[in-house]
Amino acid sequence: MSLVFDLSRSIDLHKISTQQTNEKAIAGITSGLIKKDEWVTWRARHFGIYQKLTVRITAFNQPTYFADEMQKGIFKRFKHDHIFSEIGEQTMMVDVFDYESPLGILGKMADLLFLKSYMKRFLEHRNKTIKQYAETEKWKEVLSLNK
Repeated sequence: MSLVFDLSRSIDLHKISTQQTNEKAIAGITSGLIKKDEWVTWRARHFGIYQKLTVRITAFNQPTYFADEMQKGIFKRFKHDHIFSEIGEQTMMVDVFDYESPLGILGKMADLLFLKSYMKRFLEHRNKTIKQYAETEKWKEVLSLNK
């Protein structure tokens, strides 16, 4: 369980898993494992537009839970809970992504039309990458950087 927990908070693996949006850590913790009260500013291209998003780790209970919350960015608000549990020999990871789009009714319409499904696909892709690294020796490529 600890391996999946660490991969999930690895800045280096996050960069790998978000190559499709050209995501880069540009301020705060820019590599290694992020911890409680640390923050990172990401620069990424979504919908053809480069955006910046700063998140802080606001809760941390290794190896079962951590949360990151937006400090600055396009959303009106968001909190991302990462919950880990063991089921036999396997780790189950659950993402709870609670957000509110900006722009009132226009943001709500964007959620219905495309944003909610876009965010779900984004997280699913990221989680597939975490799973791939956890289930192979590839995890050593990112976690050995943090020692």
